[in-house]
Parts: sequence; structure tokens; C-alpha cells
Amino acid sequence: MASEAAVRKQQDLQTQYQNYKSTLQSLAQKVGEIEQEIEEHKLVTETLEPLPGDRKCFRLINGVLVERTVEDVLPALKTNSDGLKQVLDELLKQYKSKQEEMDKWKKKNNVQVVQNP
Repeated sequence: MASEAAVRKQQDLQTQYQNYKSTLQSLAQKVGEIEQEIEEHKLVTETLEPLPGDRKCFRLINGVLVERTVEDVLPALKTNSDGLKQVLDELLKQYKSKQEEMDKWKKKNNVQVVQNP
């Protein structure tokens, strides 16, 4: 009976650990995606800024290519970029918090991770 309980506890700990790792991996992936979007916005902004405001440009909105002018698009780009930066900051806070939570959990449960060679 005691060994069954020990095996069950081991399985529960492994499941909890995998859940933590999965959550952290998901957050890290989202952080990467947002960082890429921010970089894309930056490149487009840097390309459009030196151009005259009345110059035609095209913007993809909900899968539809729409003709606009540079002066119409630049403010929207900057707003979107600022929003993405806020989302990135929040995701980084969530990642750090979850990492700290996992570290406390590992310490509390005396969990040591053994990496496979």
C-alpha cells in the first residue's frame, strides 16, 4: 500500500511538473511571436517614415488589401506597435511569475529534475 501511494505521488509530481513546463513553453512561444510582430512593425514604420504623407501605400486589414496613404497608416502602426509592447510586457511578467511559482513548487516538494542524456 505504501509503495502504491509513493508511486501515485511520483506520478502526480511528474504531471504537475509537465503542466508547469508546458505553460512556460506556451508563454515563451507567444513572447517570440509578439517580438517578431514588433520587429515587423518597426521595419514597416522605418520604411514609411521618410516618405511623403500623401504617398499611396497598402495595408492588409482582416485579409483584405486596402489602399491608404502614409499619413493614415503611420499612426495606426505606432498604436499597434505600442499595444504589442504592452502585451509583450504582460507576457514576460506572466512567464517570470510562472517560473517563480514552479521554482517554489519544486523546492516545496523537493523535486529535482534529471535531464536525459
